[in-house]
Amino acid sequence: MTQQTDQFKKVISHAKEYGFVFPSSEIYDGLSAVYDYAQNGVALKNNIREYWWKSMVQLHENIVGIDAAILMHPTTWKASGHVDAFNDPLIDNKVSKKRYRADVLVEDYVAKIEAKIDKEIQKAAKRFGDSFDEAQFRATNPRVVANQEKATLILKRLGQSLEKEDLADVKALIEELEISCPDTGSRDWTDVKQFNLMFGTKLGASADTAMDLYLRPETAQGIFVNYLNVQKTGRMKLPFGIAQTGKAFRNEIVARQFIFRMREFEQMEMQFFIPPGTQKEWYEQWKQTRLSWHLSLGMGEENYRFHDHEKLAHYADAASDIEFKFPFGFKELEGIHSRTDFDLSSHEKFTGKKLQYFDPERNENYTPYVVETSIGLDRMFLAVFSWALREETLEDGSTRTLLKLPSVLAPTKVVVLPLLKKDGLPELAHKIVDTLKWEYATAYDEKDAVGRRYRRQDALGTPFCITVDHQSLEDNTVTLRDRDSMQQERVAIEDLSSLLGEKLDIKNWLQKI
Repeated sequence: MTQQTDQFKKVISHAKEYGFVFPSSEIYDGLSAVYDYAQNGVALKNNIREYWWKSMVQLHENIVGIDAAILMHPTTWKASGHVDAFNDPLIDNKVSKKRYRADVLVEDYVAKIEAKIDKEIQKAAKRFGDSFDEAQFRATNPRVVANQEKATLILKRLGQSLEKEDLADVKALIEELEISCPDTGSRDWTDVKQFNLMFGTKLGASADTAMDLYLRPETAQGIFVNYLNVQKTGRMKLPFGIAQTGKAFRNEIVARQFIFRMREFEQMEMQFFIPPGTQKEWYEQWKQTRLSWHLSLGMGEENYRFHDHEKLAHYADAASDIEFKFPFGFKELEGIHSRTDFDLSSHEKFTGKKLQYFDPERNENYTPYVVETSIGLDRMFLAVFSWALREETLEDGSTRTLLKLPSVLAPTKVVVLPLLKKDGLPELAHKIVDTLKWEYATAYDEKDAVGRRYRRQDALGTPFCITVDHQSLEDNTVTLRDRDSMQQERVAIEDLSSLLGEKLDIKNWLQKI
């Protein structure tokens, strides 16, 4: 766990030092669990969003996008269940006076068990070498099997207790596991209580006439209330989907782990409207489609896993998370939910307006069912960034800090470096920048020795460096350096665009899905 903590600290430090993420309002000592995306961070974030949008909307003929308002009529949240059911189970420690999410305390306990399992596996892999069979070891090693069974039973009990809203049993579980306050080690806990997570605000010019509103806690409801407008104006036939990206807000009492859990965050969601009775088939299909999207980025199949929910939300008949191996363990990255017809039926009930679809093949009207895919853009940013950050020992014994971002997502795709700041080299370098910047995010860097510039671009995640030297003036060739392999090749300036396209074109990445 110490190694994981150290790695996570490096992620947070690197994100600030190289202009990816800053604490919000830092000159005023910051605001807890609120962050600003800096110059490189906003570019990486935009690239992730574009990669999702193109795969979800542009490449599907039956999925369209919208951008719904953050502020919605307050009855929306009564209909959706958020007013009554959007709660977190919280527990206070009487000694430290600190408040924690009860379910997170238990999940962190389980994470420590899983860390023990991983340690056993790593030791065995080192001992047995190439002959090591991880699956067999997991299934037969007594310590691994016992720990896995213990973790599974704990999570199952937690899920069942939360589903039944048996908060007394959640506290009992915490006490039985002897979970202590992370700050003080105290086990003197209060009872578990529910806390609603929505931010309230007001609409109106004066306090006495203002309407009470909420900042949206999710983006999905903006899709549901626009379902019929989109279906009619787009002449959409089932099955079809509506996608959107946008900000959501949750008053997280225990916001933590950098940008993993924030009070202001961005979601990328798609609601897929289908005939009743087909939800199981579509649910399974979207699980695999979304996993394929993640795997297309090349961050390792071993870093993903599905986690089926024991406790289902009030709207779902099936739910699963795609979990990613963050520096602090496997955690939810994306959710795939079979939402039944709960949302549309509830909005029909509260508005008195029909949101049904006439199916010409069935010759009947019905309220569509929905399968949802929902991914946190900030969590995806953290997954990509934390996976990419590493330190490498080179052949000469020196080390380099490398941000091995998937090149299609990198903030800067290529940087042009004149070997010297004279002899016409900067002028030719600027001409190359002016040519390439129409297709790729291109930068220019002339400060320091070229070796130090390479290291700086490695740490920024720039996939390619182009070095302009005196030979370039003679034969119109440059040195093209690959970030990951550090290999260099001499190429013609006129061939740069096509060579880079093979590596950077989003089409070549999305075709892997």
